[in-house]
Amino acid sequence: MATSPGPLPTPVVSVGWLRDALQRPEGRPVVLDVRWTLRPPPRTAKERKAAAREDPPGLVEHDAGHIPGAVYVDLDTELAGPPGPAGRHPLPDPDVLEETVQRAGADADSEIVLYDGGDGMASARAWWVLRWAGLDPARVAVLDGGWPAWVEAGGEVSTTSGGVRRPGDLRLTAGSMPVLTAQDAADVAAGEQGVLLDGRAAERFRGETEPLDPIAGHVPGAANLPAASLVADGHWRAPDDAAALLRPLVEDAGAVGAYCGSGVSAAMLVLGLEHAGLRPPDDPAGLYVGSWSHWCGTGRPVETGDGE
Repeated sequence: MATSPGPLPTPVVSVGWLRDALQRPEGRPVVLDVRWTLRPPPRTAKERKAAAREDPPGLVEHDAGHIPGAVYVDLDTELAGPPGPAGRHPLPDPDVLEETVQRAGADADSEIVLYDGGDGMASARAWWVLRWAGLDPARVAVLDGGWPAWVEAGGEVSTTSGGVRRPGDLRLTAGSMPVLTAQDAADVAAGEQGVLLDGRAAERFRGETEPLDPIAGHVPGAANLPAASLVADGHWRAPDDAAALLRPLVEDAGAVGAYCGSGVSAAMLVLGLEHAGLRPPDDPAGLYVGSWSHWCGTGRPVETGDGE
């Protein structure tokens, strides 16, 4: 008989840990499939109608094969609110989020494990949103390597969907993670002891290209660390390796904030700082949820080049 591995050991758990946990006689973790593909937002009424008729790519992938018992959650509609002036992926409606996790069978004492397509973005966003909604740090984690790692390790693949036997009773309380406004982000970047990390690719940070938003560049005073650099060979870097990337930027910082294009990949920076042991769970870095997609519409200054 399998024994319980206990509370989630870190914010990043291995395929082996999850396989053991799913064999528990009871108290198995809730697994959420948050696979997601970043797509340019629809610009016209015709594009919006076409998008509304299509299943999310992640749902298509889920139906083709997923971890047994996993429930699909859509980042665009369940882990974020509708795009608009607040950005492309603003905070979700807490009631919608609560209904989502209850639909997945989550109770107050459930452990929740999140997996994506392997790049870490969607699972980190889901991790951050659930932490923001009040989940204890020891009750939510991302699966290292996501779906590709599960398949590579020979994990069982299911094509049977239909939800869970019993809805859960988990109740959420929003506001448990620090959220930065545009002014907060500007203040952190301008402060002598503050560091605002920009998690986008370097060419977007420098303003050489901007495929999604109307203005190129970055928040004045921000420092660039592409969130993708925290993942290597399809896996999260080991804590010491992640710390080697992050420590030079945040070691002497008081306030630390993170942003990206729309508040998705920046969640990797918040998670990475905790994973690396540079920020404790009770003092996480702040996330500018609206990120560059919101900053573009504020009329605030824009900086290009390598920054400081």
